[in-house]
Amino acid sequence: MVNNMTDSSGTTPGGLLAGIKEARLVAIVRGTDGGAAAKAALAAMEEGFRFVEVALTTPGALDAIREVRAAAPAGCYVGGGTVLTVQDVDNVAEAGGQFMVTPALAASIAESARQGIPVLAGALTPSEAYEAMNRGATAVKLFPASIGGPGYLKALRDPFPEIPFIPVGGVGLDEAAGYWETGAVAVGLGGPLFGNAGSGGDLAPMRERARAFVDLAEAFGRRTAAGVQGAPPPTG
Repeated sequence: MVNNMTDSSGTTPGGLLAGIKEARLVAIVRGTDGGAAAKAALAAMEEGFRFVEVALTTPGALDAIREVRAAAPAGCYVGGGTVLTVQDVDNVAEAGGQFMVTPALAASIAESARQGIPVLAGALTPSEAYEAMNRGATAVKLFPASIGGPGYLKALRDPFPEIPFIPVGGVGLDEAAGYWETGAVAVGLGGPLFGNAGSGGDLAPMRERARAFVDLAEAFGRRTAAGVQGAPPPTG
């Protein structure tokens, strides 16, 4: 179903964050061809991903965002990634992007917040995470998460339990649950999900990986719900 009238509640910072917490997954597509990136993003949505960012480093990224926004299934949202400048924010918003993602503490964070657009702000250190939230970030994209893994996320969450962290960078099927268990609200998936699909590669393997990630997130959600209801936590 084409969704040109996405529920506006999902495009507010609070609404987007609630949706991301429920989905536990954010997809990140980048490549050498905007048309291929758009097809890959839509394929991920068809397999159950609700939040997909298209990196601005992809040639034709803004056209890809427009294409995905026009054809996204109901309840799915497309954002712009590697958003660094005020102009980037304006460009992505004009193209229909519904959220922004940065790799670092960039001018785009405060500008996105000023415009009321949700922004997942890139940070690595405690100081950067704190500053990102001060600038108006909706959540902190912990990047690159592979440097420290879930243990590092735990260390960050000890002084900042209220900051929503989304680890990105080197997160695959074998790593995702470890981050969720350590308190990540979601994980961001680039290469481990898309492979070369954003550059025109075969979509079939990517679709299989997408289904595997969605199944993993749903299974984790069921385990968590069972634990909340008093069932013993799973082992292994």
